[in-house]
Amino acid sequence: QVQLVESGGGLVQAGGSLRLSCAASGRMLSINSMGWYRQAPGNQRELVAIITSGGSTTYADSVKGRFTISRVNARNTVYLQMNSLKPEDTAAYYCRAGPINGITYWGKGTLVTVSS
Repeated sequence: QVQLVESGGGLVQAGGSLRLSCAASGRMLSINSMGWYRQAPGNQRELVAIITSGGSTTYADSVKGRFTISRVNARNTVYLQMNSLKPEDTAAYYCRAGPINGITYWGKGTLVTVSS
């Protein structure tokens, strides 16, 4: 079993910054893919950014140039630095890890609210 714990959400004004963290714990050897998704009220969950253990990254077009994903493999921790935040970035942000032994794991989410 793998557990993901997110932190770092909160309320920020437009143009501000936040940094999200997600730490994975449990029985696992390594995690190839870790990433962040978000879901705004009434919307489907969408990809924000993912990063592989080798450092390859993928970003949603809407966050390119503003968000940066990074990870510390030895700690099984992934970060999301969010700059120049916009009201449309308001959502619950979920950490994702895996698949690990064929299973994809999700955190419980952390809320990001950007006021205009």
